[in-house]
Amino acid sequence: MKLMIASDIHGSLHFCEKMCRAYEREHANRLLLLGDLLYHGPRNDLPNGYQPKEVIRLLNSLKRDILCVRGNCEAEVDQMVLEFPCLTESFALLLDGHAAYAAHGHHLDTITPLLRSGDALIYGHTHVPVMQVDEASGVLFLNPGSVSLPKEGSEHSYIIYEDNLFSRRDLDGNLLGEIAFPML
Repeated sequence: MKLMIASDIHGSLHFCEKMCRAYEREHANRLLLLGDLLYHGPRNDLPNGYQPKEVIRLLNSLKRDILCVRGNCEAEVDQMVLEFPCLTESFALLLDGHAAYAAHGHHLDTITPLLRSGDALIYGHTHVPVMQVDEASGVLFLNPGSVSLPKEGSEHSYIIYEDNLFSRRDLDGNLLGEIAFPML
């Protein structure tokens, strides 16, 4: 199972196209989107190539490949135009027999009490990439950063999960960091 994880497209056709090209290049089995797909949000500037209607078209073309959680910018109207479920707050998945929880990141207080040592929490929202184990809890925290509006000097990026390894890459596929899961 090869999984591509991306977040915070915010309606940018320019960066959504780059993400989709990366998805094709990676030959991943599924694309996990961590929310904030169409709307740029009141705190963000308009991203490069802001064309949410075209992002809808592009994402709908991948509807059979997409797993998605709701971001803080998603609304019920988004579900009316997107042909895959986009309003699920969070879900758990098994990655090679280990629990991983996916959420946008604005309500992590409902998930973190469920986590135990060896689990992974995969989230977006902050636009800042994270790949680290919390030493106190033993939980792996992962954030791919933002596809379109990275913050704190980070790159436009995504994460690949394959063969017990999370790899963060820029949209051209260059390796930016990696961490084993479960942590050895």
